[in-house]
Amino acid sequence: MSVAFVKEESAEAASETLLPDRPISPHPNLVTEAGLKALELQLQQAREAYDAASTIEDVNERRRQAANPLRDLRYFAARVRTAQVIPDPISFGTVAFGSTVTFSRDDGRVQTYRVVGEDEADPKAGSISFVSPVARTLIGKTVGDVVGVGGQELEVIAIS
Repeated sequence: MSVAFVKEESAEAASETLLPDRPISPHPNLVTEAGLKALELQLQQAREAYDAASTIEDVNERRRQAANPLRDLRYFAARVRTAQVIPDPISFGTVAFGSTVTFSRDDGRVQTYRVVGEDEADPKAGSISFVSPVARTLIGKTVGDVVGVGGQELEVIAIS
């Protein structure tokens, strides 16, 4: 019998529907309040995409279209479940989770980043993960402190 008349999926289709889970960080899942809201929104979007894919009649196409949303559902459900909301700092004497820190590099560049959770970090948008090398080095430092990171010196200019 020709494969065209059989409703079994090909090996190629099977590999497209069995996606590995997104890796979950071994670090504590610290988030800001905005970070938790973003995770919840991403979970809802994954749920909606999965629900939409579930309505596709062709079983092979349904599995293909549902693969990514299903993987995202598992990931974001785990991240929301394990999220530990850290309130914004009330003191700006030292760099902490949630702080916005401005520092100068020894090459003259001045940069400002907010220290946030891993899932909400976006260096292009001005936020870095608390587990990044720069953030790990800056946490606990005060204005005027100079630290070394990646062969460069950073001087803390402001904390807010």
